[in-house]
Amino acid sequence: MVAAMPRPTALLWDNDGILVDTEGLYFAATRDELATVGVELDEALYLQLFLREGRGAFHLARERGLGDAQIEALRAARDQRYADLLRTGARVFDGAVQAVASLARHYRMAIVTSSERDHFELIHRSTGLLHHFEFVLTHGDYARAKPSPDPYLAALARIGLPAEACLVIEDSERGLRAARAAGIRCWAVPSRLARDGSFAGAERVFDSLGDLARALVEDGPAPGGARRARSRSSARRVRRPLTVASGHAGAIARCTRRSGGRRG
Repeated sequence: MVAAMPRPTALLWDNDGILVDTEGLYFAATRDELATVGVELDEALYLQLFLREGRGAFHLARERGLGDAQIEALRAARDQRYADLLRTGARVFDGAVQAVASLARHYRMAIVTSSERDHFELIHRSTGLLHHFEFVLTHGDYARAKPSPDPYLAALARIGLPAEACLVIEDSERGLRAARAAGIRCWAVPSRLARDGSFAGAERVFDSLGDLARALVEDGPAPGGARRARSRSSARRVRRPLTVASGHAGAIARCTRRSGGRRG
């Protein structure tokens, strides 16, 4: 007889492609900048390099003879193009506001993303989501980006819970690999760009965030989880000036910034 999996106390959320519909914007910005140096990036290659391997595509420009300085200029131009797209095109997925609000009443929650800090702040200027989360880890708050386990290991250390007490919510293979490498179970809602990937390692796969949220509410948190979530939510309102960064986002963790992998 297979033992039932323990119910989680905390949910660790990815951001792009799961809460907000931004992955297509990142693809478009990267595709357009690479095209200026003769590199063609289609959705299938983006899936492989970004959403599966997590290594980005600027090595393709290097293979065409571009040097380090040119690569960095190209990356900076892509980042600026992406920021411009975020100012007008970023949107919360349908059902995300309701799902997050519902689950926040039962679970402790945090966001663990490979996004740059400034991009994350642009995305969440008006989403109304961040007050539901205890903290956010962005690129620079851990050594290596997904699919390395570092982001989720940093989240475990910050939230103060063992891996078996947590559940990761992801949309991509690289996020799933990062969660599993950190020893954390993962439920997936594949985004459009990641839908052709393999999610065999996910404990459950859903068609929508609403379906996932309903399953979590029906299963319920680990005993005491809902009570602790409400308690910490109340405490956050008191301690926020001491524990989170200032700025648009209002919920970004003050963690030691270290060099390492980035989104690509």
